[in-house]
Amino acid sequence: MSLAFDQSSRHDAVPNDLEAWWLPFTANRAFKKNPRMISGAKDMYYLTPEGKKIMDSAAGLWCCNAGHNRDSIVHAIQKQAAELDFSPSFNFGHPTAFALASRIAAMAPDTLDHVFFCNSGSEAVDTALKMALAYWNVRGMGSKTRLIGRERGYHGVGFGGISVGGIVNNRKFFGGLLTGVDHMPHTYNRKEQAFTKGEPEWGAHLADDLERIITLHDASTIAAVIVEPMAGSTGVLPPPKGYLKRLREICTKHDILLIFDEVISGFGRLGHAFAAERFGVTPDFICFAKAVNSGTVPMGGVIASKQVHDAFMKGPEHAIELFHGYTYSGHPLAAAAALATLDLYREEDLFEKTRKREQAWMDALMSTLQPLPNVVDIRTIGLVAAIDLAPHPDGVGKRAYDAMDKGFRDHGIMIRITADTLALTPPLIMTDNEMDELLDKVKKVILAVA
Repeated sequence: MSLAFDQSSRHDAVPNDLEAWWLPFTANRAFKKNPRMISGAKDMYYLTPEGKKIMDSAAGLWCCNAGHNRDSIVHAIQKQAAELDFSPSFNFGHPTAFALASRIAAMAPDTLDHVFFCNSGSEAVDTALKMALAYWNVRGMGSKTRLIGRERGYHGVGFGGISVGGIVNNRKFFGGLLTGVDHMPHTYNRKEQAFTKGEPEWGAHLADDLERIITLHDASTIAAVIVEPMAGSTGVLPPPKGYLKRLREICTKHDILLIFDEVISGFGRLGHAFAAERFGVTPDFICFAKAVNSGTVPMGGVIASKQVHDAFMKGPEHAIELFHGYTYSGHPLAAAAALATLDLYREEDLFEKTRKREQAWMDALMSTLQPLPNVVDIRTIGLVAAIDLAPHPDGVGKRAYDAMDKGFRDHGIMIRITADTLALTPPLIMTDNEMDELLDKVKKVILAVA
């Protein structure tokens, strides 16, 4: 495959000064001593300023499910920019956002049919949490204010998201966070679940801890429970069989709203439009972002149930029903990119192809990587995998950091890491040959840091 990039601007793509940009979730000092720079992308590959191809095993940051720089998405963005660059969404609207909302609602479970747009997964989570709190207020049940998250959960970096989230370093530096938040235990147990393909058999009973929390606080004080159907950023934790259904049963029993954070799992990552469909569980809200437009223009959103939406549609018709929103909600360029992306998913049947590839992906991962030194666990579901490596004597995270760095510099692959876990989430367009190439590169990287 040839990569067609405009080389005329390559020199300009190399910054003269690295100091000004404070990079997110990055070891800035190490990066600026020896940066890993990217200047182009096409399909399954990035390109460095020096012209080196880098295979993308992470779909960017879990977002480029349709691959990079797809012609139809690029053309949609260009066309939209030439016609309507911006339109306010407070008291005004534009056709592209309405068309997109209808498309997304049609893809969601039956009772989820109202879409609220924002700009990221973090904003989607905070939007859903605010909607849940406001819902009980407009229902006359304002005592329901408590929010329940889960240990090791990742729900973005807004104050709401880090409060219900359960990753220590995302929380401990930022004060007291939101009050009235509790957490269920995470679902991972290496002794019981190591090297599981798909949903672990062990762990459904952990959902029952929600009953303990409800007994402690009383259901009359609890607004919502939020979980990732598949916990992603913490290191890929597929839900135990029956776990999500049990959560739904408990929430329904106690009149508590259930929020699925599908910022990672949405739009094909697990072989379906949403993980809710795969697992047969319908929440009251779905948060989405990332792959809705294959990461091309910032966009996120919340799909809310008709029950929730209709509770707000009271009072004078000229009055605002929900005092919430963002300047760029439903941005024309993001919406146009999303419509083109959804067309690509459908035309190339990428969700179905992911379902068909899943078993081969799981089998190849286990046979190729499980025997390697320092591999202590592999978890996989859909087109996702996590490889846990034994910590380096120099400290937790050092071995995976070295793997990420050597992968980029020596083996032509971008790998997402968290602590000592390598996370693989390639674009859904990956071919069989590219899958073999990816696993061969990962194998070489693991051996290089043994």
